[in-house]
Amino acid sequence: MTKGLSLFEKRRRRNRTALRARAGTRPRLSVHRSGKHIYAQVIDDAQGRTLASASTLEKDVRGQSGANVEAASAVGKRLAEAAKTAGVTQVVFDRGGFLYHGRVKALADAAREAGLEF
Repeated sequence: MTKGLSLFEKRRRRNRTALRARAGTRPRLSVHRSGKHIYAQVIDDAQGRTLASASTLEKDVRGQSGANVEAASAVGKRLAEAAKTAGVTQVVFDRGGFLYHGRVKALADAAREAGLEF
């Protein structure tokens, strides 16, 4: 079944399976990290809708580098504020196939400090 899959894809599938087991009715905080930017969204999988999103491409953050821990922290704070505005306080963290360190960890920590529970 997993023959030929990259290590990233294996991690992503393993993580997503664990999320489904403990997600319940909580929305999912999904993170995507590219070489230059970081993106995060709060997704309601039951309705198939994005409830809140933030990234380093937004106008307020665009002038800075999006490929560092400080930018990831700023995105985490912005996402938590947007999620609170949408009425979401509890989420399940979906790191995809990305390892939980560096920018992904900084985004998660900033979102927790700003009030999201996961």
